[in-house]
Amino acid sequence: MIRRIPARPAHPERICWGCDRYCAANDMRCGNGKERAPHPIETFGPDWMEFVQASEERPLSGPPDRDLAAQPQANDDPSDQLLRQAAG
Repeated sequence: MIRRIPARPAHPERICWGCDRYCAANDMRCGNGKERAPHPIETFGPDWMEFVQASEERPLSGPPDRDLAAQPQANDDPSDQLLRQAAG
């Protein structure tokens, strides 16, 4: 189960926010490394929740559609590429 992190902790610099253990910054037991993971308020500022909510509301978009026939092939010579563009 994933715990929810507090939106505005009093002293976020005292805790490693990298996993669910929330180790003290000077006693990291989780093996997360030698540096603590910062709280989002330290990275994005006090309005970090607005940033997260806005990104969740925005629909994900896929890669743009491409015409693969118009893409040059690795073994094509230039005359084949010109013929393909004229026909397309």
